[in-house]
Amino acid sequence: MPISAAASVPCIRVRGLHMDFPVPGRRRETARVLHDIDLDIPEGRLTAIVGPSGSGKSTLLLCIAGLEQATAGSIEVLGTDVLSLPPRKQAAFRSANVGFIFQEYNLVSSLTVEDNIALPARLAGHRVPRSRVGDAMSRLGIAQHARRRPDRLSGGERQRVAVARVVANQPRIVFADEPTGALDLKSGHVVLDWLQALPAQGTTVLMVTHDPHAAARADQVVVLGSGQVHAVIPGGDSHAVSDAVLAAQSEDEAGEQAS
Repeated sequence: MPISAAASVPCIRVRGLHMDFPVPGRRRETARVLHDIDLDIPEGRLTAIVGPSGSGKSTLLLCIAGLEQATAGSIEVLGTDVLSLPPRKQAAFRSANVGFIFQEYNLVSSLTVEDNIALPARLAGHRVPRSRVGDAMSRLGIAQHARRRPDRLSGGERQRVAVARVVANQPRIVFADEPTGALDLKSGHVVLDWLQALPAQGTTVLMVTHDPHAAARADQVVVLGSGQVHAVIPGGDSHAVSDAVLAAQSEDEAGEQAS
C-alpha cells in the first residue's frame, strides 16, 4: 500500500524505488541507499523530506528529479514515466516543467543576476518577459542587484536569486535540496516564506531539509530512515518533526545492532 502525503491528486508517484551505489574498492559490490519506496506527492502542496544523516533524503530527491538514475522501480511525474524516457527527453521534460533550488545556488558566475533568472527559459528555447524577471527581483528584494554578478552578492542574496529564477520561470514543480542550509536565520526565513507561497500559485514543492523548523513549514513531512519511508506526518509542528526523526534514528540503530 503506497504511503501518500495527502489524500489529493498525486503530482509525483513513486513505486518500488531502489537505489544502489557501488562500494569503493570492492568490485561488483553495492550498497542499497533506497529500499522499495512507494510514495505519492500531492499536486500544489509543499512537502518536506527529513530523516537522520545518511537516510537517503537527497538521493530520493535526485532520483525523483531525474538527476540520479534509480536502480529499479517507477517514477511518474505529472503522469509521465520519467524513467522510461531517454536522457535527452528527460532533460527536455525537466526544462519544461521543473525548477531547482540547491544549497550551492547553481548560478552562472559570468552572467548578471537578471540573466541568471532568465537563463532556464532561454535554455528551453523561449523567452521570459523582462517585466516578469523584474517583478521577481522586486518581490525577492534583489532588484538593486540586477546588473551585478553572483560573486558580488552575499550567500543569502544568491539564494534569493535562485528563488527569483523559480518565481519568474513558473515551473510546475520545484525541487529544493537543503535550500536554507548555508544561510543565516533571516535569509533562511525569506527563502522559506517564498517556498511556502509557491503552492498558492499551483506549484508543487518537494524540499529536503535537516531543519525541523523548516520542515514544519510544509503541508506534510516525509520521514526517511535507512532508505525507507518511516512515516508521513502533517506539517506545522517542529517538535513532532523532531520526534519523528529521532524515532527513525532509533529504529535504524536498533536494526544495526540486531544485524
